[in-house]
Amino acid sequence: MTTGAILAGGRSTRFGDADKAVAPIAGVPMIRRVADRLAGTDDPVPPGSDRSGGGDPVVDELVVNCRPDQREAVAEALSGIPLPVRWALDEEPDLGPLAGIRNACRAATDPYAAVVACDMPFVDPAFVAALRETAAGAASDTEAETEAAVPRLDDRWYQTTQAVYATEPAADACDRALDRGDRKVLALVDRLDAVVVDDEAIRSLTTERTFTNVNTRTELDEAERAVAAAVDAE
Repeated sequence: MTTGAILAGGRSTRFGDADKAVAPIAGVPMIRRVADRLAGTDDPVPPGSDRSGGGDPVVDELVVNCRPDQREAVAEALSGIPLPVRWALDEEPDLGPLAGIRNACRAATDPYAAVVACDMPFVDPAFVAALRETAAGAASDTEAETEAAVPRLDDRWYQTTQAVYATEPAADACDRALDRGDRKVLALVDRLDAVVVDDEAIRSLTTERTFTNVNTRTELDEAERAVAAAVDAE
């Protein structure tokens, strides 16, 4: 059982005045595209086009982390999604993704959460499922519970906002870091028994595009063109 945790509480300062979480990509709010891919109901856009557009859901429920002032717009964007939706509101905003992951994991009802940022509209659902299987498989092979499966491309950052976490250990680790005043999201990875999914493994399962962030209007336009090209190719 896996919760899909979508992080949407950031201020989107590079995007302008609008909230990028609900900015449309080819007519569909960005956060809805992320949710639809996890639910198997998005347009068939690669990577993972077969599973994103007509496949089974890769999560059992959605938990949305956002600020209270975002909830109404995000709820409208997610209206009709074929999965239960729970809310993990940032009662103390602007603490960063570490607090968002903590709040989402606390709200989740499943033992693992597949965390995805709301600005990753090309998240590969098959890759998310593989991360979950990696975490569960590693846990079954050891006496201790594996607490995370975190991708890391060669010589680059950990992809902490497209990763799978054991909900209770992750929330506790976030609390300990935040109590010390440490808001760096790597403080979470450093304090968990994590499996690192390396570059070779990532590229055997998906493409780097799964981690694409939409942070600016220019990147939004690029995402729209990518969706249009994939839809036209069908």
